[in-house]
Amino acid sequence: MIYSKLLSSSLICAAMVFAQTTTPPATGGSAGAGGTTTGPTTGPGNPGGGNVGLPGNNPRNPTNPFPQDQQRPQMDQMQDRPIFLSGKVRMEDGSAPPETVTIERLCMGSGNPIPEGYTDSKGGFGFQVGQRSGMLPDASVSNTNDGFGGNSGGVFGNTPGRSRGVSERDLMNCELRASLPGYRSSLVTLAGRRTLDNPDVGTIILRRLGDVSGFTTSATTMMAPKDAKKALEKARNALKKNKLPDAQKELETAVSLHPKFAEAWYELGRIQAMQNSLDTAKASYAKALEADDKYVRPYLGLAVMEAQQRKWVEVKQLSEKVIKLNRYDFPAAFFYAAVANFNLKDVESAEKQCRSGIEIDQYHVMPKMSHLLGMILADKQDYKGASEHLSAYLKFAPKANDIEQVKLQLAEINGKVAQVIP
Repeated sequence: MIYSKLLSSSLICAAMVFAQTTTPPATGGSAGAGGTTTGPTTGPGNPGGGNVGLPGNNPRNPTNPFPQDQQRPQMDQMQDRPIFLSGKVRMEDGSAPPETVTIERLCMGSGNPIPEGYTDSKGGFGFQVGQRSGMLPDASVSNTNDGFGGNSGGVFGNTPGRSRGVSERDLMNCELRASLPGYRSSLVTLAGRRTLDNPDVGTIILRRLGDVSGFTTSATTMMAPKDAKKALEKARNALKKNKLPDAQKELETAVSLHPKFAEAWYELGRIQAMQNSLDTAKASYAKALEADDKYVRPYLGLAVMEAQQRKWVEVKQLSEKVIKLNRYDFPAAFFYAAVANFNLKDVESAEKQCRSGIEIDQYHVMPKMSHLLGMILADKQDYKGASEHLSAYLKFAPKANDIEQVKLQLAEINGKVAQVIP
């Protein structure tokens, strides 16, 4: 069917669309680290050929599969007018959180949640928006403008911890939340906020979830000695300055001081992946999981790397492991599971994963799932459903690099819808 071919064309470079933050690779990349497919691709109605890649849009740079941040007019940058936010986080009973909580900004169509800062011991927080002071973005984070890739949030994107400044316009479709494993956060809208407004956003409430067994942070961090934690913080500071060798050295110190330091192993793996040291990166992720098999992020990091190499069975297993451990905080896992199943020719499972992911993804941080689902439905001649999901993709990812192509796909599908309307 034509729609499978359209899907193959659209998703050809996507083995890594989900948000991954890094520096641009210094080399042209290594074989097997992800590349473009030159022959025909496989999909429903398109027998023969290679695999369908995950939705990415950067065929010119296979080691950096995420679309580049589109240039913005200088008048929109407004980096000389910082916006500050402060507030507090409380549990349902009014008490302070039992541990440090990450404060995240969620913006419609801009990728995954963007970490902005941490709470103090009393649950308070304060930061300049966009600076991400002391933050180390990871595989569940993205703030690219294309709406589904990763420009500063994971293993294979652009400069880690880089801040381009945030303007008032940038906050129009954004909300603030607290992130703590096993809890759901209330939201604070940032629309209409101005640079000179009172920075206090009030109180964010955390409510416990009942069926989460995997976490976004590791309990091994609490057991790490002071010097190991200090090394991790130094690594974060080095990453803010784009000094990858210095960051790697500090993380190697951290894991030597505390061999069961799962978060340090994970961050070390990300830095190694940034530098295309894929085998050592996998080994570091494995060390992280050996230290704490309930720590979710390494599973997703491994899924991304396996997807780059189009190892779809492994991608399916790893992404479904993430979903089993924590289905709420990692919508990208549903996306990877869907693409893996699609390439394994299990289109029904791919459709189910897309639908489940879209339902979970209440902040629309992975709108590419709507594109994938729309094309699957078009192949099934459910043109009305296909039109609805492609329209959703255009709505939530208005700056995606493939937006013109999707508009053409939608126009063709809408023509089919018109033909069946009496």
